[in-house]
Amino acid sequence: MFSLKEITSVTLTLFAIIDILGSIPIIIQIRQREGRIRSEVATLVAGVLMVAFLFLGQSILALFSVDLQSFALAGSIIIFLIGMEMILGVELFRHNPTASGTGSIVPLAFPLIVGAGTMTTLLSLRAVYSLPNVLVGIVANLVFVYLVLRSSAWIERKLGKAGEDILRRVFGVILLAIAIKLFKQNF
Repeated sequence: MFSLKEITSVTLTLFAIIDILGSIPIIIQIRQREGRIRSEVATLVAGVLMVAFLFLGQSILALFSVDLQSFALAGSIIIFLIGMEMILGVELFRHNPTASGTGSIVPLAFPLIVGAGTMTTLLSLRAVYSLPNVLVGIVANLVFVYLVLRSSAWIERKLGKAGEDILRRVFGVILLAIAIKLFKQNF
């Protein structure tokens, strides 16, 4: 039932999609604007959104008469584009860091941590990997997200701009490979 290989694949895929390290500049901006980041709230809301979409996403698709393979194929294209965005340093998807609401929920938990890419990836992963392994991968990412949110100021000082750029590009290449794999499995 539990597979270390699947858990690792799911965890790394979600880690690359969520790109919490690449989001550090936005996290810092939110912290400066709000005065603090409510790490617990942001992590909890992100977790609820991910698990809810993992379980209800197929029902939502059925409502629109879309099969999981088609959604997974569309998801692989989105993941590919996100990877290209990370590698090339261009913005293909509009991010709205000035959305109204509390900064720890909007835009941090949604759509920064759990956006369209994460939701699409969750259903794509569910099509390929067993549910318990996907859930473990979600929890592993939520722990990492929480730790990053709690220590964002320290990470900012240690990484620097060059370190952040390198990390973003490395995970972009990984995402491209994952997207191609998902495309081949669902085509």
